[in-house]
Amino acid sequence: MADTSLPEISPQVIPYLYYEDAGSAIEFLKTAFGFETVSAFRDGEGTVWTATLRTGNGLVMVGPGMDHFGTRAVTDPEFVSSMAFVFVDDVDAHYRRAVAADARVLEEPHTHFGGNRQYTVSDQGGQRWTFAQPMKESDTGDEGASN
Repeated sequence: MADTSLPEISPQVIPYLYYEDAGSAIEFLKTAFGFETVSAFRDGEGTVWTATLRTGNGLVMVGPGMDHFGTRAVTDPEFVSSMAFVFVDDVDAHYRRAVAADARVLEEPHTHFGGNRQYTVSDQGGQRWTFAQPMKESDTGDEGASN
């Protein structure tokens, strides 16, 4: 019987993001957000068909989409049907890195009512990303707040 369990390094949910130019998206995600390439499958001309990227213990997959699956990149940067939410160690330093790589800022770093310090950007393919850093109650100024 085949082993159908997930590999130990794999999270149970992995977002798959579609870009018109997946190769360019990979370079942007590495430069702006600090992702590392785990694997990339390319055709004979070097075009990326699918790739897996890692940040910390999180993974995303990227590719151009496939018509027979009904998937493709969204070309309108004002509309998305999903967003990736990623925890990072230092959200302010991460924000500066993303801005330096020309990420489009949608929300600057702020303390969210849920207790995270976070910001939201979109990348060159229109994908939206929120990066967050959990804050201690004493860091949020909400010591007496209740849910």
